[in-house]
Amino acid sequence: MTHHDEAAAVRPLTLAWVRQHLTAGERIVRAEALHGGITAEVLRLTIGTRNGGTRGTRDLVLRSFVDPGYVVHAEDWLNREADALALLTGTGVPAPGLVAVDPTAAHCEYPSLLMTCLAGRTVLDDAGVHTRVPQLARQLVAIHAVRPVEPPRGYVALTTADTVVTPEGADEAVWAAAIDVIRKPAPPYEGRFLHRDFQPGNVLFDETLPQSAGARITGVVDWAAASWGPADLDVAHCSTVLALLHGPAWGLRFTEAYEEAGGVLAATASERLYWQVRDALACSEEVQQVVRPWQEAGRTELTTPVVEERLDAYVTALMAAAESCRHPAAFTDERPALPRDPLAGP
Repeated sequence: MTHHDEAAAVRPLTLAWVRQHLTAGERIVRAEALHGGITAEVLRLTIGTRNGGTRGTRDLVLRSFVDPGYVVHAEDWLNREADALALLTGTGVPAPGLVAVDPTAAHCEYPSLLMTCLAGRTVLDDAGVHTRVPQLARQLVAIHAVRPVEPPRGYVALTTADTVVTPEGADEAVWAAAIDVIRKPAPPYEGRFLHRDFQPGNVLFDETLPQSAGARITGVVDWAAASWGPADLDVAHCSTVLALLHGPAWGLRFTEAYEEAGGVLAATASERLYWQVRDALACSEEVQQVVRPWQEAGRTELTTPVVEERLDAYVTALMAAAESCRHPAAFTDERPALPRDPLAGP
C-alpha cells in the first residue's frame, strides 16, 4: 500500500467529483493505493474535516478503470456494480455502500465509482484455510438467497471451447475431454443472483486473528460482474480459485461446503461438471493475470508453472470424479485420488 497527498494521487477532475459528494467541511486528507485487483485502479481515501486533520475521519474507496483494455467494458461493469450495491443495501450481505458513480467518465478522467470502505482484509495464506472455506460457503449461500425484484442482466460466459489454453505438460486426452464438455449447450438452471467473482481475493476477514476459528467475514467487494445465472457458476469459480491458491483438494471441498451450508446445486453430476469445467477452463486463459496479485500479496511460491500444474491437477480431478459417477464399480474409493499438488513435496 502506498500513501500520497490528495493532489498527487487523485486526478484533478476526479478530485473535484469526489469533493462534490463530501459533506460541508470535509476534505481528503490521505489517499492510499490498494493492490490486489486486476482490472481497476483502487484508492482508499481518508476523509477528514478541514481543520481537524485525521481526527474523526472516515474512509471511502475510489475505483477507476484506467487501462484501455478495460475502459471499453467500464460502463457495463460500473453500472452492474452500482446496481448491485444498491440492491444489497439492507439485505445483510456485507457489501460496500454506494456513494456515487460516473460510468462514462462524464465528470472524471476515467470511469469511476465511489463507495464506502469496509473493515477487514483479504486472507490468501494456506494457514487457516480449513476454517475459512465453510465461512466462504455460508456467505455465498447468503448471496444466492437475495431475491431482487428485477433480476440483473444474465451472466457472461468467460471462455469457449476454441479459446482454452492447455497447460504445458498437461494430459492432452483429459483436457480434450474437458473441452468437449463445454462444447455442449449449457444445461437448464434456476436463476440466482450471482456475484460472479466470489473468491478469497474479494472477501474481507476480521483483521484480528484472521486464521483462527473465530475469524469472521466483514465484507464482500468487487461486484462489477454481478449477474443472473446458475448458483453452480459462482460455486465453480470459487472452487477453481481455491484449487489454484491452496491446492486441488480445496476446490473439491468448497463444493461440499456449499451444500453443507444449505446451498442447492444442479441436480445431476453431468450438469455440475459442465459449470465446474467451464470455469476451470476459463482460468486457463488468464493464469499470469491471476498469479500477479497473489505474488504481490506475498504468495511468491505461486509461480505461473506451479499454478498451471495445479489447474491441470484440478481439471484432472474433476474429470476423474465424473468418470467415477458414470462407472462406480470401477472405483473402490469414495473419490478418485487427486494428482499430487506441486507444492506438497515428495
